[in-house]
Amino acid sequence: MSDFSNKQRTVLVVDDEPINIQLLQRKLEWDGIRVLTADNGQDCLDQAKAERPDLILLDVMMPGMDGFEVCQKLRDEEATKAIPVIFVTAHNSKQGKLEGLEAGAVDYITKPIDLDETIARVRTQLNFLSINQENIDLTRRLGESRRAAAIGALTQGIAHNLNNLLGVVMGYLELAKANHKDPEKVLKNIARVETAGNRIVGIIKQLSSVAFTTRLPLNEIPLDELLEGSLRRAKEDTSRDYAVTINNELDKATLKTNIEAFEDTLSKLIINAWESYDTMNVEERPIVLNVRHSQDGENLEFTLVDRGCGVDTEIEENMYEPFISTKNTVGVGMGLTVARHSIRTLGGEISIRSDKEKGETIVTFNHPCSQNGSSPS
Repeated sequence: MSDFSNKQRTVLVVDDEPINIQLLQRKLEWDGIRVLTADNGQDCLDQAKAERPDLILLDVMMPGMDGFEVCQKLRDEEATKAIPVIFVTAHNSKQGKLEGLEAGAVDYITKPIDLDETIARVRTQLNFLSINQENIDLTRRLGESRRAAAIGALTQGIAHNLNNLLGVVMGYLELAKANHKDPEKVLKNIARVETAGNRIVGIIKQLSSVAFTTRLPLNEIPLDELLEGSLRRAKEDTSRDYAVTINNELDKATLKTNIEAFEDTLSKLIINAWESYDTMNVEERPIVLNVRHSQDGENLEFTLVDRGCGVDTEIEENMYEPFISTKNTVGVGMGLTVARHSIRTLGGEISIRSDKEKGETIVTFNHPCSQNGSSPS
């Protein structure tokens, strides 16, 4: 058992109604969680900075500074930006939930509060946090020895993530059974089971991608069609509308490649670029893809440029290793592992660098122009 698993967790409860604070505090403390309380936005910000709680339960509708503004200020502060926030609100509209998630919340609870469901959601987020902290700690401590044991780490990481996701599934199934007389709650819990199930499917797909080592079958395809297919896959895999500016200097070219591996690689890199922008609005996430011949003329060069948060210095040396991530969620951290493996199988290579002066992250990968006698035309 790790130190993270044994550590008593701290939750900051923020609400302008004392009765709400008392109910949540009592329930959380019964569950072995240390509780801090605040009755306004500024007090929340002060305590979050001083105490560094593991999670914040934040009421949206408060006088003065509302929950959205508080959450944004938490994200703007280096000391508090990584603390997960669960919004608590009386509003149950889709627009309100989207606004809360855009502000940086990891989950949404509607009033009147179901205390058992709230505890389940809090525990889920704290488990996610433990997993992520363990991964980051392993990154610092293992270094080269972790690289030498990449296959073992991959297996362990997958088992760990699948076990935790299955725990999430079982937890929500228990909630569904406990609330079997309330169809609305049952449907909500089933939807969460479905989300966790989709994450499990995603991990298995990624494992399948890493597993192939033999030369892949190649097919010739117009380059524009290949790029459009990659972008479409990124949108379908995440249900997000990515805005990517494509500058293709080889407008009428075709490429002989494995379409599945190529599209999977480029879509993962697009998703990584998008997620680097944290909580910015869609229009504030410029992503540019440049396509050209390499200087030696033997490769096509694909360069993806974003102006997001860059590569975290804590994981920079280990970013290609499986399950290395600073995201507070389960089932992340294999994108670059899979992308590099696919690119190398296709005969290319990938590099990532940050331009601090321009505030850009540049991901470049190349692909041989000629494979078995075929080249872009």
